[in-house]
Order: sequence, then structure tokens, then C-alpha cells
Amino acid sequence: MAAMAADTRPAASYGPVNLLVVQPTPFCNLDCDYCYLPNRDNRSRLSMEILELALERVLGSPFFRAPFTLLWHAGEPLTAGIRFYDEAAAVIAEALQRHGLPADTVTQAIQTNATVIDKAWCDCFRRNGIQVGISMDGPAFLHDAHRRTRTGLGSHAAVMRGIDWLKREQVPFHVISVLSADGLDHADAIFDFFVESGIQLVGFNMEETEGENSRSSLESPDAEQRYVAFLQRFWQRLQQQPDALRLREFDGITSLACGEERLANTDMNWPFVIVNVDVNGNVSTFDPELLSVKTEEFGDFAFGNVRTDSLVSLLQNEKFQRVEAQVHAGVERCRQSCAYFGLCGGGAGSNKYWEHGTFDCTVTQACRYRTQLVADVVLDGMEKALGLAA
Repeated sequence: MAAMAADTRPAASYGPVNLLVVQPTPFCNLDCDYCYLPNRDNRSRLSMEILELALERVLGSPFFRAPFTLLWHAGEPLTAGIRFYDEAAAVIAEALQRHGLPADTVTQAIQTNATVIDKAWCDCFRRNGIQVGISMDGPAFLHDAHRRTRTGLGSHAAVMRGIDWLKREQVPFHVISVLSADGLDHADAIFDFFVESGIQLVGFNMEETEGENSRSSLESPDAEQRYVAFLQRFWQRLQQQPDALRLREFDGITSLACGEERLANTDMNWPFVIVNVDVNGNVSTFDPELLSVKTEEFGDFAFGNVRTDSLVSLLQNEKFQRVEAQVHAGVERCRQSCAYFGLCGGGAGSNKYWEHGTFDCTVTQACRYRTQLVADVVLDGMEKALGLAA
């Protein structure tokens, strides 16, 4: 009976779409050892026809109720080339015009390894209003240990050239840094690198067990203790230099702790808040990390294709119903059992599935690192700053 829950809920109760994740190509010019994506040597490129259909599926659905971000992600998006993004911008503008919507209904963003960024790319970002996120792991000795080219060379120097172009051309950007076990003892080196490089907006993605990365280095017995020490040192440095940079993880917990609102769910566990479309037009929802991988139980996590299926029709897909029922049950387990629920809203389904083999479960290593340990450090730091703790 649980699997039929998605059938009986009105479509308008889902969404609204906040994020449309589109894969311009599965190909990546790097071979990072912790990447979750398969088929990174596949040079297929998204057609403008599929992009147009993806936009139509979102804009014509009851899940569209407000402006949203179109994120180019999964593979290395810049290998699609500058002309691709100029053509895509025209397709987006035409779709909005057909629906009588203002240009700011869709904001483009891109997550890139930055290795090919030059002045022409900076001009492209500006011309098409593309917000830029850079994937890089801090100082060279940490970054190059994991983020190598296909010939085994480190990519740090190329990334820094790209970042220098962004700064020179005054294109705003943020950095997402994957934190593996070998970075946990280097909080000062990572902090100093970001500050000295003029990188002011930083987020940490913990190395996760998911997809092709079947084992995380953070599974070691002492990793949590080392991570807490890492966070505590980062917190100390930010108290000493409060304007040096902003850390996404600290900002998120601080804003929730100081506000009255608590999360009832997250974008990654509520259907059609995130819509994911791969290079072939396959469409899914929930975590973007689910779309491109295969499992024994579900096969892949594609629930349809934009060529043939509306988003509403996905509600009738048996695989969607099974996944949605498990995800919902897992969120309810978290709501009933976890003291941190108001800070995470039940976590990310992909982490639950990769770590436990089901969405219907509670705590994961990922939520320990992403939410629980961060919250403990931040709340302890705030209490000490207010003189409420020893």
C-alpha cells in the first residue's frame, strides 16, 4: 500500500521546482579517484532539442511555481564548449518568451573543475549570466592527490589559472572542496590557502560512499574525531579572522540555530523540488547523484524521458512510486528518532541508499559529517562566544 502513496497525492503538493540539473555531457577531462559518476569517457553532448523539451516539461508542469536555477552539472560541463552555452541561452530565452515569463525566471549556474577557463570563458559566463562554482580541494598537495588528469598529472596549476582568470575578469565564483581523510589534519593549511588565494565563499563536500566510489576514506575509525578537530580549528580561525571567508556549513547551521524555522524536509528528499535530466533526456527527481548510476534493485533511477513523458506522468511510474515510498518512510524514521532532524529535514536519499541499500533508514555517515558533527561544533562555539559554556 505504501507504494501507492505517490498515486493518491495531488500533483500540486509536490515541488516547487527550485533546481533543474542538466547534464551537458558525461565526459570529464579529469579522473578524480573519489568521483561517483560512471561513463566519464563518454563524449556525448546534450542536444538543444532535449534542452528545449526539458524546459517545456518544467515550465508546463504544476511543479513550476517560481523562478528556478538551471545547473549544468555531472561530467565536466566546459568540455561542451562555449558555443553550446550560447546556443543554450538562446533556447532558454525562447522557452521563457513562449510562456510569457521574464528573463530572470531561470538563472543559469555551472559547476566546473575550472581547468580550461580563460578570458573567452569569462566573457561567456558574463554574456549568458552563468553563476560559477569551482570544484577544487585546497592546496596543491591535497588537491593533486585526488584530482588528476587522465594521464595522471595533477590539475591544481590549471585550476588556479582558471581562478586567476575569474578574479582578473571580476567574475564572481564560489568553491566546493571535497574533504577526504588526508585533509583532516590540515585545517590551517586549507584555511590559509583559501584566504591567500582570495577565495571567500567555500563549501566542504565530504568524500562519500556513492555510485562508482564504493568506499570513502572517511570510514576509518578515527575519522570522526579528526573531523571534529578540523572543524573546531576552522571555527577558531574564523573567530580570529571573521571577514577572511565564509564557510557554507557554518553559515547553514548558524542561520537555522538562530532562526525559528526548522526543516520539514530537504530539496533532495521531496519530489520535484529538484528535477534531473541527463544527456539522453532521461529524467529523475530527488538527488542529482541518483540519475546516472545503476543498482541491482532499481536498475537506474530514471523515471522517464523528456521526449515522451511529462513530469506529472512520472507520478504513475512504478519505480518512482517505490522510491518515493521508501524515501518518505526514511524521512519519517528520521523525524521520529533524530534530534538533528530540524537541521537536515531527513537527509539525502542517495547517501542512505549507497550506505544502507535502502532509502528507508536513518543515520548515515554522510549526515554525521554534513550535519550532526558540524552542528555540535557550531553550537558549542556559539555558546562559548556567548559565555554560556566553559
